Amino acid sequence: MSQAAQPGDASGQQESTTRSTIKSAVQGILIFFAAQFAVSYFVNGSGQKSSTSSPSVPSPVPAYEARPDNVVPTESYNAIPQMIAPIWPMNSSLDISIYVSPSLVMPSLASVAPETLVLQERDFTLGNWQDKREIDTTFSVPTEVQNNGTLWAHFYVALHGHTLDPTSKDYNVANAYHFFRPLNQIIPKKKTAKTKKLLGASDSNNEVEPEIPQGTVFASYYHPNFTMSFIPDSGIQSYVAIHPAVRQHFNLETTGARDESGQNGWYYPVLFVNTFWQLRDHMIELNSTVKTLPLHISLNNLNNWKFSLYASIDEGLKQTQKQAASGGPLPAGGDGSEFEEFKRVLVDTNIYLLSTTAAVSVLHMIFEMLAFKSDISHWRHKKDNVGISVRTILANVFMQSVIFLYLMDNSEGTSWMILFGQGMGILLEAWKITKTVNVRVRQASPQSWLPYTVTFEDKHKLSETEKKTKEYDEIAFRYLYLVAIPLLAAYAVYSVLYDTHKSWYSFVITTLVGSVYAYGFLMMVPSLYINYRLKSVAHMPGKTMMYKTLNTFIDDLFAFTIKMPTLHRLATLRDDVIFFIYLYQSWAYKVDYTRVNEFGQGGEDEELEEKTANKPLTAPPNAEAKLAEKATGSQKSSAKKRR
Repeated sequence: MSQAAQPGDASGQQESTTRSTIKSAVQGILIFFAAQFAVSYFVNGSGQKSSTSSPSVPSPVPAYEARPDNVVPTESYNAIPQMIAPIWPMNSSLDISIYVSPSLVMPSLASVAPETLVLQERDFTLGNWQDKREIDTTFSVPTEVQNNGTLWAHFYVALHGHTLDPTSKDYNVANAYHFFRPLNQIIPKKKTAKTKKLLGASDSNNEVEPEIPQGTVFASYYHPNFTMSFIPDSGIQSYVAIHPAVRQHFNLETTGARDESGQNGWYYPVLFVNTFWQLRDHMIELNSTVKTLPLHISLNNLNNWKFSLYASIDEGLKQTQKQAASGGPLPAGGDGSEFEEFKRVLVDTNIYLLSTTAAVSVLHMIFEMLAFKSDISHWRHKKDNVGISVRTILANVFMQSVIFLYLMDNSEGTSWMILFGQGMGILLEAWKITKTVNVRVRQASPQSWLPYTVTFEDKHKLSETEKKTKEYDEIAFRYLYLVAIPLLAAYAVYSVLYDTHKSWYSFVITTLVGSVYAYGFLMMVPSLYINYRLKSVAHMPGKTMMYKTLNTFIDDLFAFTIKMPTLHRLATLRDDVIFFIYLYQSWAYKVDYTRVNEFGQGGEDEELEEKTANKPLTAPPNAEAKLAEKATGSQKSSAKKRR
């Protein structure tokens, strides 16, 4: 049950709550009347306003109590009502009961087992936004449901004090109604990776492994939480114009009563079983081992515009998931997994962390674009290879390719945003290789097994500083190999003996990516070593490093909100160490970016020269007039010659 506000609350909090309530109410009213006007004007073509918008305009549908007693003539009766109005007024007190059963047909409620009653609420006010109730219970799972049967929830709603049981002689359809909804879903099972030990004895002791069926496997899933929301402000609706996803939640008056025109009818209060916030990760697979299930129900009132939004999106996602499971073509939004991930972040993440993440996500995109632009600009205008570790670039291409293959191997647990960023990083590093050296395909030596080999050749004759850079690069990698290779070999031996893998390919990728994540920062050390030996960072892309530094700290925040493999999450923290060392070197080796450095790079004059060189050619002023004068003079001279 919701609790009322305490009298001792601060006035600022009350003002904030009041302001939020007024804003929400005004927004809901505007959207509601806009929808009503559009329906009445464009669908019916009459342009008349709904009866809810002005008390002076007569209602197109009379009250249910004012319905005609005599039978409507057959020729004017429409089985599908055109306009529908609420059968019960606002602020009605309602009684609600819910029973669970594996059958669509319910016997007399007096003969039903008491444990099947999961909810019994009395005197709930329709349209009272403060009336909110929470129900927690458990129930036994029927045998039919354990064997992939459907678990039905039967909803019984009546005006307070009236009979809920449709089999009772006192039951009156004007005062009560009944409908049902499934509580479980038949959806494709998640594909579980089958792993095994590649070497050594298996823990199963020669146990026969079950055969994994081919294709899509469906199973019954149940979610323990859902919200029941009455929609008190739905008003008069054009039944034929309601969106199908929304119309399925309307329960028409069961006798088929119509007004005098025979075209309009009535409907019971809409009770929306909201499953919009249900996440697949929180669902329970139903089988023979599940004996009891928990159930948490939230009962409240919901605005009509929110109801329409939830119902439309939720139904669209369900249809998309069904289409994906059946192998049909997918819409542009994919199979719904990205939106599921978005909902998971909203539901599972702390509100303060989520708010901070949402705020800095814009900054992350801006910094990423600026770093990408600055990095490309730096490499486009770089005139030599001073301070550049070619081996580090090649190693980066290899490591990022390994990470990309690992993310693809675990694609069910990785966001497409991560995959896209990783792929763009590979392309950028590969482009840097072509800017540093010439990549050539040469004929191999006679002793080689391959007819051709890929070679890397210097673009020009190296200067003295470039030769030093190449020498320092070789020294750094020589010591790096002494550390990295034993670590990689030790990790590979441990992994093949004690870990389980899907295949030898998965073992190779997992071992390599584990080494990259654990020791990958060692590949960044050569650049720091070259900076140390040259006593300069002037050759480094300063702006790019600054943007990447900011993005690294933002990535630390994203690592705890976006779904990704654990190793990839830990790797975001690894880069912080390298950037802190680079920041220290930037402080130790001061650079004046307004002057040309010792490597002939940078300086404001260079930027001015580049801007002048890139400036398009334009004709001087009065050029056309001068050309016209020359042409006139030549014509006069030719005329004199003819004379």
